[in-house]
Amino acid sequence: MRPSPISATVDFDADGVQHGFLRLPYSRDDAAWGSVMIPLTVVKNGAGPTALLTGGNHGDEYEGPIALFDLARHLTPAEVTGRVIIIPAMNLPAFVAGTRTSPIDRGNMNRAFPGRPDGTVTERIADYFQRVLLPMADVVLDFHSGGKTLDFLPFCAAHIVPDKTMEAKAFDLVRAFGAPYSVSMLEIDAVGMYDSAAEDMGKVFVTTELGGGGTASAATANIAIRGCRNLLIAAGIVKGATEPQPTQWLDMPDGDCFTFAEDGGLIQFLADLGDTVEKGQPVALIYPTGRTGLDPVTLRVRRSGLFTARHFPGLVKPGDCVAVIADIVAG
Repeated sequence: MRPSPISATVDFDADGVQHGFLRLPYSRDDAAWGSVMIPLTVVKNGAGPTALLTGGNHGDEYEGPIALFDLARHLTPAEVTGRVIIIPAMNLPAFVAGTRTSPIDRGNMNRAFPGRPDGTVTERIADYFQRVLLPMADVVLDFHSGGKTLDFLPFCAAHIVPDKTMEAKAFDLVRAFGAPYSVSMLEIDAVGMYDSAAEDMGKVFVTTELGGGGTASAATANIAIRGCRNLLIAAGIVKGATEPQPTQWLDMPDGDCFTFAEDGGLIQFLADLGDTVEKGQPVALIYPTGRTGLDPVTLRVRRSGLFTARHFPGLVKPGDCVAVIADIVAG
């Protein structure tokens, strides 16, 4: 396979703090010899584990970029044992446009792995992570939130994986992160995901969903900032004491957690995030918008549990995920 066209303006093996870019040549109408310049920071101090921290995998999710731009300003080599690689806007074209997918090629970064060095811009970025950055990492934290089309109770999560030692390490870091909710997570669309690429390499992988609606609140931004540092401390990469936070554990064990719309229209929710619901309970009404006088379609949840995520904003299309229900785990 041909080498990646991306080059880094930093030396990943050099001690100290370096602020630079991943430069991807990209010829376009307004810059024949142009480039996509993805900002990154590397903080290294001697031998030790490497943490790879990413935000902006989807461009309309903001808690991760806020936390990582903040960390890049403040983290010093004296605090670090090993290496921290900080990339606040992994899919930079999408981040700049404020869209989930890239405006260049409509690529969804979190469905593009393992990528291709001769593919689209999104595939080339994924390929660089797959073949250059992920092999360096021991721990990967990839921030997500709901973007413009979902809203979540703020949680940190890891996956059930075959390697139980790796799984235990991931859930220890989830616990240390200290989000209001902690989740054992089931993915409903895992093909091509960054998560799977990291886990298939044996990397300890942690992710989040920290709100949504295409914005970040003061509360969710602070959860991201505090949680990121807590995780780095718990991983033994950054010095200091974690700030323990109470968390409620949740589980998403199967496909019945997810409720999908089969009709389009105006949605009226009948429950709010954080409510407990019972199997078969109506969770939303969808009103047809083409004419008045028609009855709405009723959507019912397929399991009992905590109303954890919902569609955002107020119009839905057939196939949209409308509600996510998680099991409340005791203890």
